[in-house]
Formats: sequence, C-alpha cells, structure tokens
Amino acid sequence: MYLGTAISIVQILLSIALTVLVIFQMRNAGLGGVFGGRDAEVQHTRRGVDKLLFNLTIVTAVVFGLVSLLTVLFGTSAGG
Repeated sequence: MYLGTAISIVQILLSIALTVLVIFQMRNAGLGGVFGGRDAEVQHTRRGVDKLLFNLTIVTAVVFGLVSLLTVLFGTSAGG
C-alpha cells in the first residue's frame, strides 16, 4: 500500500515538472516559426539555459516513463 502511494506521488511530481519544463521551452521559441517566418529557416544551436532545459526535459521524460512502467509492472495504482 505504501509503495503504491509513493510511486503515485513521484509520478505526479514528475508529470508536473515535465509540464513546467515543456512550457518553459515553448516560451523561448517564438511564433515566427509557426507561421513560416524567417525563424523557421535559421538553424538554432542550443546554448546555456536552452540546452539545460532541453536536457532536463529529456531526463525527466525518461524517468517519468520508467516510473510509469514500474507502475504497470507492479500493478500499483492511486486507488489502492
């Protein structure tokens, strides 16, 4: 019972963190590329904070996937 609750809490926290990281990344990307502006043609190299956010997003997504897989394998659920 406690393992299922702990895994569910970790999964909720990871989902919130993943959502926040994706929103921060979208905030840095302009709308010019969406409508076919010049930004779509320029290659963008990730540096500094962009690179950190990108890498954190990947790590968080992988950990979230692994926790989700553990939830399925051990049959734990938030309902008990």
